[in-house]
Amino acid sequence: MIIKNFKFRIKNCGAICILLVMMFLLISCGGEKQEEIKTVKVTMGSIKAAIPSTGIVQPRNRLEIKPPISGRIEEVLVREGQRVKKGQVVAWMSSSDRAALLDAARSKGDEEYKRWADVYKPAPIVAPLNGFIIQRAAEPGQTVATGDTILVMADQLTVKAQVDETDIGSIKIGKPVVIELDAFPGQPIAGKVEEIAYESETINNVNIYEVGILPEKVPAFFRSGMSATVEFILEEKDGILVVPMRAVKKLGDKSYVFMKNGKGKVESVQIKTGLENSVNVQVESGLKEGDELVIPTVKMIEDLNAKFSRRRGPTNPLQKKSDD
Repeated sequence: MIIKNFKFRIKNCGAICILLVMMFLLISCGGEKQEEIKTVKVTMGSIKAAIPSTGIVQPRNRLEIKPPISGRIEEVLVREGQRVKKGQVVAWMSSSDRAALLDAARSKGDEEYKRWADVYKPAPIVAPLNGFIIQRAAEPGQTVATGDTILVMADQLTVKAQVDETDIGSIKIGKPVVIELDAFPGQPIAGKVEEIAYESETINNVNIYEVGILPEKVPAFFRSGMSATVEFILEEKDGILVVPMRAVKKLGDKSYVFMKNGKGKVESVQIKTGLENSVNVQVESGLKEGDELVIPTVKMIEDLNAKFSRRRGPTNPLQKKSDD
């Protein structure tokens, strides 16, 4: 009998322990964790709405200068980076016949060489446009054919950027752009949109348009082929009311913020917004400078969604009819 009572007590103790553990788990896991409340204030500031992209420094017009005849380069008069004018002589060359004749004359002495050099003049190679030299591809003494490139020149260095088709509608000719080369960070360069491609290119299943950007002033460190980050400035405003984007919740075409009322309870307030970027949004009406806003928690957003859904009512006409 004593043994039976002892076993009964052990079973009861075990059941009580299990019950206590279950209650602890329910309290610790089932209870709602209180989210931390963070606040921000409405301030006066500025907003710059922009579309970011990447690009490559390229010549607007890249022109390869090739010899009109086959022969030998006698002299190159320009260096890389040097600016030249249209019609300027950039190199001298001898035709194959002249080069052979001068070589034969040189073997007979300097006087014979000078006589034939004066009689049989070298051919000039001239710059076809105003610009600068970006590559010197041949040196004196080198034999070249008509298809060989002697010099490469360009009229202007630009930036070719790639823009997604979803953003291309916001970009207009003449709009301002900020350029920053990856090789020279922290040195922004002002520019403007010069051209927008009419034909797209598919990259990773996305339609991309090439946009040409003309720098207002090309710095000396610009080099063809450099990578760049660009910002297409859509609009910029100063002296406006701004709030952080994370404090605003958008539902449809309406915007809401969260504020504490006189009783200390947080409630949603509809506002009218304007210009925005990824960080801040402009407040056109509904708030004033210094107002304190609550960063919405998951629970606040869920309550607002539910409230918004009730206001809209059923959108399915069949559902509305059945409800009636």
